[in-house]
Amino acid sequence: MIIKVRVKPGSKEESIEQKSPREYFIRLKEKAEDGKANVRLINLLSKEFNVPFRAIKIKSPKSRNKVIEISI
Repeated sequence: MIIKVRVKPGSKEESIEQKSPREYFIRLKEKAEDGKANVRLINLLSKEFNVPFRAIKIKSPKSRNKVIEISI
């Protein structure tokens, strides 16, 4: 499954907001330094979709607009 995610790192609260069936807006507490926000994003998505950490791949890790591949 492929989804599109808009990420806002450095937020006060973490949240996942579904915009459409394949588009999400996610706020992360982690800052976008040394890949910390990407690791936290993968952790949140693995819990949200109930899949292992390794089943999620970020196609565009340096962009705020990310394409995520989830192996189900």
